[in-house]
Amino acid sequence: MSKPVLVTGAGPVGLTMAAELVRYGMPVRIVDRLPTRTTQSRALAIWSRTLELLGAAGCADAFVAAGLHAKAVSLHAGNRTLARIPFGTVASSFNYLLMLPQSETERLLEDHLRTLGGTVERGTELTDFVDGDDGVSCTLRHADGRVEILEAAWLIGCDGAHSFVRSRLGLPFEGDTLPTGFVIADVRVTGLAVPPDEPAIFWHPDGAVMFFPISRDRYRIIADLGPVAVHMPDLGEMQAIVDRRGPGGIRLSDPAWLSDFGINERKVHDYRRGHVFLAGDAAHIHSPAGGQGMNMGMQDAFNLAWKLALVAGQAARPSLLDSYSHERSGVARQILADSGRMTGIVLLRTHLAQRVRNLVVKQLFRSPMIRHAIASRLSGILIDYPDSPLNAGSSRGLRGPGPGQRMILERCFRNDDTPRFVLAATANAEARAMIARHSSLLMPEICQPPDENGIWLVRPDGYVAVVAKRGNLTEIEAALNGMAAAASSPE
Repeated sequence: MSKPVLVTGAGPVGLTMAAELVRYGMPVRIVDRLPTRTTQSRALAIWSRTLELLGAAGCADAFVAAGLHAKAVSLHAGNRTLARIPFGTVASSFNYLLMLPQSETERLLEDHLRTLGGTVERGTELTDFVDGDDGVSCTLRHADGRVEILEAAWLIGCDGAHSFVRSRLGLPFEGDTLPTGFVIADVRVTGLAVPPDEPAIFWHPDGAVMFFPISRDRYRIIADLGPVAVHMPDLGEMQAIVDRRGPGGIRLSDPAWLSDFGINERKVHDYRRGHVFLAGDAAHIHSPAGGQGMNMGMQDAFNLAWKLALVAGQAARPSLLDSYSHERSGVARQILADSGRMTGIVLLRTHLAQRVRNLVVKQLFRSPMIRHAIASRLSGILIDYPDSPLNAGSSRGLRGPGPGQRMILERCFRNDDTPRFVLAATANAEARAMIARHSSLLMPEICQPPDENGIWLVRPDGYVAVVAKRGNLTEIEAALNGMAAAASSPE
């Protein structure tokens, strides 16, 4: 592959995309029209599933060392604690919520990209592109005014909610804008009687006020405005909101960032058109409830990168790329629905509805099963691809995940320069012969299966593609043959 992939937008999604592609040995250029990366905290939450994928990419340790490890999130009404949802039961080695400012996330990702040999071209803007039969002709304007025509194999728009790439493609960004505005402040906080690394949400008849730890004494505070028009707050207004809606005794000082925002819930129908892809906020935006936005975008990047690498290396057919939009669009629909429901619960306005909500939450979250289910869903470990075109077979009668579900095989996936599938099966001559036949798609090692009576074909991103009964490799063989590129396959 001689033509590079062009990634536009060097936020967390674009940096993840570029780093993964470079890790797989692909020529990549990543550009951003801004001269420097953000210094604002912005997105704070990195959930378990994203950390698992960062671990597979070889850079999770730096993130874990840099952030706060939130062991739970709590819900309150004044001085009463309604519920506390612990994350320790999440079935992941990262069984916590990592709180890390987006500025730090971007720094760490850029450092990771740099160690792999990549670099961000800042002050460089994509101003036009034309998709052709064998790639995309892209027009770049550099900081010094120089115009460059770049012939790229693919273009990936990671350029945010106001995406130029999406607009240029003419893709509708369908959805709604919520009528309620919010104010936001990053400030120093004293007097908050909850663990210093634990997000806390306080409900009040006037609305909610939410505290998200950034460092040991600094917090992100978010509050809805109700019927008040959206406006930029000052520290005095934020203090008044906290005094009225919080438990009392809390003092704010030293604001680093004050802003306001509205909530849009929108997504494109298709994340791909020809050689052009969308990822992250360019493809979907939603309420910040649940802290899923940045995670969902970074997981878009992990999903697409291995597929592009296999196709570019002529190990897989170009049709493999069609699964990206199908899989990630389904996830976005679910996350939009979940975050919309959570936002609706927070924004209940009538006193009766609020009292019922508080009572139901207090009673419901007494159940360890409910708390575990909510924590697992928030963590991202339940994200799956049940309708993926890559799925085949069934885990019925076997102990282990089914097609489209996450499967942890940490010792089997290597920080390799080629993405490959893993065969989890009882080692025998037949399995070894299959690996020899499909050496460009399969890792050379056979992994221990979760059930010795079954065979699992696991994708490079850790999701199951095919499950079959022991001794029946026919479905595994068919799936690999369906993905494998013909010897003359161009792309």
